[in-house]
Amino acid sequence: MQAFVYWWLVRFLELVSRIFFRTIEVVGRDHVPRTGPVIFVGNHPNSLVDPVVLTTTCGRRVSFAARDGLFRSPFLRPILWALGSVPIKRAQDHGARPEGSVDNTEAFAALHGVLARGGAFGIFPEGVSYTDSELQPLKTGAARIALSAEAEGIPVVVVPAGLSYRRRDRYRGRLLVQYGRPIVLGERWRARHREDPRQAARELTTDLDLALRALTLNAADFDTLRVLDGVRRLYVPQSRDPSLAEEAEITRRLVQHWEDKRDVPEVRELYADVESYLALLDALGLSDWDLRRPISKLGWSLRIARHLSLLALEVPLALPGLVLHAPLLWLATRAGELVLERDDVRATLRMIAGTLVLLASHGAVGLLVLWTDPTPRGALRAFLAVAFLAISGLAAIRVLEKQAVVRHGLAVLGRILALGRDLENLRAQRDGLRQRLVAVVEAHADPSMNRIVSDEELRAG
Repeated sequence: MQAFVYWWLVRFLELVSRIFFRTIEVVGRDHVPRTGPVIFVGNHPNSLVDPVVLTTTCGRRVSFAARDGLFRSPFLRPILWALGSVPIKRAQDHGARPEGSVDNTEAFAALHGVLARGGAFGIFPEGVSYTDSELQPLKTGAARIALSAEAEGIPVVVVPAGLSYRRRDRYRGRLLVQYGRPIVLGERWRARHREDPRQAARELTTDLDLALRALTLNAADFDTLRVLDGVRRLYVPQSRDPSLAEEAEITRRLVQHWEDKRDVPEVRELYADVESYLALLDALGLSDWDLRRPISKLGWSLRIARHLSLLALEVPLALPGLVLHAPLLWLATRAGELVLERDDVRATLRMIAGTLVLLASHGAVGLLVLWTDPTPRGALRAFLAVAFLAISGLAAIRVLEKQAVVRHGLAVLGRILALGRDLENLRAQRDGLRQRLVAVVEAHADPSMNRIVSDEELRAG
């Protein structure tokens, strides 16, 4: 029964994820063993959205180690049961210090049972969802579970999973999921565990930390990450349309080089000038993308006209979905945000609110149609009404995305008309920054590093 419910729940969560996120890019799924005991170890930046993402992308049936407090929620309890989740006691939730002083014997036994059956489970060793710009210190629980299972003769494979969200708390954001090279424990770790279990857990946790940092974006603060992401946009030539994985890898390298070279005068000056350039764009309501190509009133006008024509075609189909869903979604999300203060649960709230509103509104329409005509023909009409609302809802998403593009296009066109040659001067400033960036890369980049953007592409712009 549980397996049947799990299969349908995962299919449903896949649908919800595809609606909530505009793009989901999965890299490294070939690192996930198709069979055998696996522990997925992931970073935890987005509350309950993170286990949904791993469940729907890893290709395995996966249980989760979840803090025991979640099982007290009447809404979450049946979902956690269907997903085969195991409650874990956290020291900070039970007033225990130090870590490891709470009794998780039953939880460890349950997770060992999952592994002994050749199954997989996921755990987030940071212990709590966070909103900072850097990976949080890892707890040793994941390592202790893996090592104790290995000591019992279970051949454990640990797969690190990095989750990177673009606009993580909004509808239609972008998501990158990266599965790293598996860590096979084996005899070496069994021997370390026999010698000193606590030290072995700390050492394995250090390895997990390094693995996750290689799969996530980490900077001292969000301002640094924002500026270096701006450097990445200058760096990538117009001829390239990089994947999310390539974008993330370039940004990771830039963060590392900035930490290593920040005392070099030309690097520090370039960073400061890019920061000023981005601040100016913000003040003008522009983005770097707007300046990547020659600025033309005719070009922007044609682009706006094209999107307006598509809007005109899609609005009639989208209108029922907009009228029914938009007010309900806004009210549900706004009400939840007034109650919840934590930023890391905003995406979870919006995903849950959106799902419940869609299910409730579609169900209500179907029941209303069936109530007016309780016949087989009425049942067919109810089905068709719900199907039409689903299609209209998808069209509404497209319309909302296009109207955002149109609004931005009109804003840029207004800037072109108002600023005139000043905007061309801003583009010249961008070109100058990019030329300096190319020179800095050629002077300081490791020549042995495999380049994502070749020297020829970089110089061609």
